[in-house]
Amino acid sequence: MGKVIGIDIGGSTTKIVGFDKKEIINPLLVRANDPIASVYGAFGKFLNINSLKIDDVERIMITGVGSSFINSKLFGIPTARVDEFMAIGLGGLFLSKLKKAIIVSMGTGTALVKAEHNTAVHLGGTGVGGGTLLGLSNRMLNVRNFDELIETAKGGDLSHVDLTINDISKEILETLPSETTASNFGKISDLVTNADLAMGIINLVFQTIGMVAVFNTRIDNIKDVILTGNLTNVPQSEHIFTQLSKLYDVNFQTPRNAEYATAVGAARCYAENVAYKEI
Repeated sequence: MGKVIGIDIGGSTTKIVGFDKKEIINPLLVRANDPIASVYGAFGKFLNINSLKIDDVERIMITGVGSSFINSKLFGIPTARVDEFMAIGLGGLFLSKLKKAIIVSMGTGTALVKAEHNTAVHLGGTGVGGGTLLGLSNRMLNVRNFDELIETAKGGDLSHVDLTINDISKEILETLPSETTASNFGKISDLVTNADLAMGIINLVFQTIGMVAVFNTRIDNIKDVILTGNLTNVPQSEHIFTQLSKLYDVNFQTPRNAEYATAVGAARCYAENVAYKEI
């Protein structure tokens, strides 16, 4: 049996992962604005890095917004298009080793999927995501990429940016600790620095995503939320989700290879024989 390749073709990045039975093979990412160029480039790079030949690949499974541009087999290999929400769901469950969870895919925007065994239901999402981070940081800080934003936010003080419960009430509230955010950017101080603003932008985006996820956990009383997508690489997000976990009794977790979850899920759809159509 040959290798199964899962490819998530986005608007600006393409992610690829291989499977040898149930073992993940060296996932990688390629940046390109042309989805067709990116998928061929990613596949060629993947084969080269892993010393594989085309004959070693049994099946290619593609998903993502760019997959609609692929209308024929890739390199003559049997190729199928996978429902993206199913790929998000199965990928999140596989990486987390859970049977049931809400999977949050954080990309340019954010999608939420309820996944259980080999089924997935799109719950909705929010336009708040990586695009929001870059748009606000570009406009407010003249910062245009994630690495620079992450670096700028180091040492940022949210007390110069956000209004907290402690700022508006001296009463002790059992369900809301004093440091809980009452209003993002509701307390811009004259002492505000670029680091404070960068941290405020990051806090706004991840708190919004986190709260949308928390609301969805209440529907079916699901405690586990799996975080996936490119934004899982923003280090400041870990503290934000930890705070939300404690506040709302929700288990936010980021599995290894989380940014490749959708590509992983595409490959898993072949193994599970669900949600794909031959090209």
